[in-house]
Amino acid sequence: MLKKVATDKAPAAIGPYSQGIIAGNTLYASGQIPIDPATGEIRGGEITEQAQQVMENVGAILEEAGYTFGDVVKTTCFLADMADFAAFNSVYEKYFTERPARSCVAVRQLPKDVLCEVEVIAYHA
Repeated sequence: MLKKVATDKAPAAIGPYSQGIIAGNTLYASGQIPIDPATGEIRGGEITEQAQQVMENVGAILEEAGYTFGDVVKTTCFLADMADFAAFNSVYEKYFTERPARSCVAVRQLPKDVLCEVEVIAYHA
């Protein structure tokens, strides 16, 4: 059975998808961009500010679902510019201290022209 995850502490889904889905012991969280859920606005113009908001949004979904950053087994990170890789990592490493598997790619464009997006898969027994 699938269970939808929804929290007002992360941006609401703006399309035909959920913030996250739990299947068995695994959480599949949709990609998060740097929208401040309190204002609905993009937070920050720099990669570190945007990455910080993304991590807060990811954390809110993990918490709502009963998971932690330590439960994350895989992340997929999307950057608008690979030149931001080091600065993005400086924020990322503060949250993902267990060093889950990861893919990180530069893409042509992200929703709302943000600089980064992160999706996660988390598991606990």
